[in-house]
Amino acid sequence: MLKILFAGTPDVAVPSLRALAADSEHFEVVAVLTRPDAPTGRGRKLTPSPVKTAALELGLPVLESDPAEPTFLDELKVTGAQAAAVIAYGRILKQSVLDALPCGWYNLHFSNLPKWRGAAPAQRAIWAGDPTTGADVFKVGEGLDD
Repeated sequence: MLKILFAGTPDVAVPSLRALAADSEHFEVVAVLTRPDAPTGRGRKLTPSPVKTAALELGLPVLESDPAEPTFLDELKVTGAQAAAVIAYGRILKQSVLDALPCGWYNLHFSNLPKWRGAAPAQRAIWAGDPTTGADVFKVGEGLDD
């Protein structure tokens, strides 16, 4: 069984988190990495990300640390994760973080690469009149969506 760190933030990542957590024959989600609670609404109340909310419902440990901080690698090591599934996490990771997991970090990107990189790729494909779009999974490297 592969020990997975799940990294994601918005609601679009929640179905994938739930699917990985439900597949206990192949995967063990050992922790969830998401962005820290952010102020939202008129009252600017601190609100957890949809991924954090789902992780807590599933009883999964949540990491909200900044991967750029030196202490993050120690937190990551403690999880025992072998690989990471990344879906709309929203941070660029340093090579030292990418190298920390023996099987690597894998990103689900909601468009056909390399044509549509970055934020809102499916929307940009539609606006450009592309007749098709898709989703790609790739091992994360130093470059953005490469």
